[in-house]
Amino acid sequence: MGMSIVYTILFMVIIGAVIGGFTNHLAIKMLFRPYNPVYIGKWRVPFTPGIIPKRRDELANQLGEMVVKHLLTPESIQKKFLNESFQQEMTKVVQKELEKFLTSEESLEQLMERIGYTDSQVKLKEELDAFLEKKYDQLMDKYRARPLKTVLSDEILEKIDSKIPQISGYILVKGRDYFASVEGELRIDRMVNDFVKERSGMLGNMLQMFLGNVNLTERIQKEIIKFLNSEGTKDLVTTLLRKEWDKVLDWQAEKVEEQFGKEQLVKTVKQYLHKIIRVEQVLSTPISSLTEIYKERIIENVAPTAVQMFGGWLSNRIEDLMKRLHLADVVREQVESFSVQRIEEMVLMITSRELKMITYLGALLGGLIGLFQGIVMLFVG
Repeated sequence: MGMSIVYTILFMVIIGAVIGGFTNHLAIKMLFRPYNPVYIGKWRVPFTPGIIPKRRDELANQLGEMVVKHLLTPESIQKKFLNESFQQEMTKVVQKELEKFLTSEESLEQLMERIGYTDSQVKLKEELDAFLEKKYDQLMDKYRARPLKTVLSDEILEKIDSKIPQISGYILVKGRDYFASVEGELRIDRMVNDFVKERSGMLGNMLQMFLGNVNLTERIQKEIIKFLNSEGTKDLVTTLLRKEWDKVLDWQAEKVEEQFGKEQLVKTVKQYLHKIIRVEQVLSTPISSLTEIYKERIIENVAPTAVQMFGGWLSNRIEDLMKRLHLADVVREQVESFSVQRIEEMVLMITSRELKMITYLGALLGGLIGLFQGIVMLFVG
């Protein structure tokens, strides 16, 4: 009799443990299974599909809200961007990438072609010309009614003034070379002949009598060259040029445009700028050569400052950026795109140990309930 009671109680414990463990295991499975609703005719079997497949849309919405409101908040991201250690790490990354870029043997033209900017020489020249034309119009609108001397800087005025004696010397040298040449001598000869012909008669005879066999052209040529070589002549030309330049400086900017024409002025500036900025040479030069002088300064000074400025700029706008990114919608769409099997795998990967413990706990509780029932039945019986 005693052994039968023990067997009965043991049987009830085993049955309770099996029922408890199986029930919990079934409940866990019913979170995901079945994946789709099950029908018998038109009647849908209760609890199908499983809880998570049935409420996947709600789960996706809740996860999206949780990520935005509790995980990836503007405050947490802003704090991360302003964190000193994070900025130091980012600075090292930027410096490393900058050094790689600044020491590249790739030319600017090759870089532009690599990023899809073809015909860079032609396009850059066109853009440079367009910039000059736009800048010319802006400056002319601003200074049109002002005298030229108020438009040009003091440095430019001083530089031009210091160049006037050189210009005088250049003019005189060119004049001397011209009159000393065969072409210049012929020019003087024609002028002398024209002068004598216009004064034929008594004046012509008197000139012939006084000069005799002297070559008048040769005498005039020597005097002209002597005059051009004179220091006083240079001072005279310099004074005249300065007077004329002072008159030009009193012109209004619009008068300069009228005298030379807008197209000619813009064309002259373009030609001068293209001589200074040789687009072909710049584009064909390796990046390492173009940045060699400034490389260390850029890496050591510019990179940290840029990272700090960008971090501050981004942190101040992170809330607006996150709104524009619609992170809640991104998370929701991603979760909705997951198959139920994928969600089940993800959950089980994270909670498999805990879910097993729930199954074991169900078996333990079932066994305890079976033991309690057996004891109660013993006393009742």
